[in-house]
Amino acid sequence: MSSSAFSSAHRLYVKSLYKRYLKNSLDWTIRRDKWRAEALEIRAEFERNRDVHDPRALATILAKAEADLAAKQHPDPYIPPPFPGGTKWERNLPPPIAPIIDHEAPHH
Repeated sequence: MSSSAFSSAHRLYVKSLYKRYLKNSLDWTIRRDKWRAEALEIRAEFERNRDVHDPRALATILAKAEADLAAKQHPDPYIPPPFPGGTKWERNLPPPIAPIIDHEAPHH
């Protein structure tokens, strides 16, 4: 079986879906030691469908997976502090490069 553009795009899509499943699961269970069992279940589910090659069956499986993920989506996902939207995002910006002008100083 040769590797085509479709299979490459499909592989990237499935990887993205898998990552989104893991991320959403981690949003619900922040402690990694508790989350690990959930991550293994998610991996097992993806592995069960690894050998499905029928395009219609794949479309059905992927549509169901997207619907399940949407239904389980966390209402307030975890955002790491230094990332956009996190509590430390742009907290310590470097000072401006422009010259500092003292507007209170008397003019000559």
